[in-house]
Amino acid sequence: MKGMGLMGKSMLFLLVPLIVFLAIGALFSIKQLDSLSKILIEGGTATVTRMAEQQVAQHARAVAAQVRLYLLIHPELKKEKFNTDPDFKKIAVQKVGLTGYSALYELPDKNGIWRTWAHVNPKIIGIDMRNVKKALGESFPAFWKVFTGVKGGKESRGYYKWRDADGKLRDKFMVCTPVKGTRFIVASTTYLDEFTRPMKKLQERSRQMAQETRNIIIALQVATIAIIGLIVFFYVRSLIARIAHLSEVADRISVGELDMEIDVRSKDELGVLAQSIARMQRSIRLAIERVRRRR
Repeated sequence: MKGMGLMGKSMLFLLVPLIVFLAIGALFSIKQLDSLSKILIEGGTATVTRMAEQQVAQHARAVAAQVRLYLLIHPELKKEKFNTDPDFKKIAVQKVGLTGYSALYELPDKNGIWRTWAHVNPKIIGIDMRNVKKALGESFPAFWKVFTGVKGGKESRGYYKWRDADGKLRDKFMVCTPVKGTRFIVASTTYLDEFTRPMKKLQERSRQMAQETRNIIIALQVATIAIIGLIVFFYVRSLIARIAHLSEVADRISVGELDMEIDVRSKDELGVLAQSIARMQRSIRLAIERVRRRR
């Protein structure tokens, strides 16, 4: 026999297209899964971040309203006493999140100096706030932009980096809100990752689930191809065995062996072919018998 047999053709024309289509389907499913996971993760993070920013802004506005009310009731309180007056400091310096806090500072004086009058760190009370440039380092410009962005009575907000005690830089978010009717500003600042940490855990879990789903899809595709390949292999092998048997019968009939049994009982096209060969076998046998009787 020359050329490709039925087994090779079956594998080529049945399995190869199947593998191609299943691979395309698997890649499309994985791509869609990755896109959906990315959308959910990014959308969830953005939503949580916006909610956290809004919460910090609301905190700054609430503290500003409380400070304004306290100063209206206590007009005799001097700014130099803000950080030592326990009642006022309790209002001006409040906790934001787990590690954040609010502070109170003043618009620049005639010399252009910005000063803080209520803060968790008493060392910076009354000093020129530009002196914190050394402590903040490269993040000072971002901090200063938010800190001084309240000119004209508008609210200012933004991010800057703060170096922790362990030396690690983390993003801080700050909202600065003017105290209406005064020269004072309330600044509320905190690490936003305190709010987004649960979302990050959810992101990691989503990535793990996406990876597990990808593995399951790939495993199912491979298993499907393997099962279909085995089914095609055994079916074609059975088909080839019946064809080979009929071919052997035809060969033996061609050399005069007319007593060979045709063992094909299927009801498909091969069964019809087997019946035709059997009829041909009987016809040849009867023809030979007639020739013999005439002799």
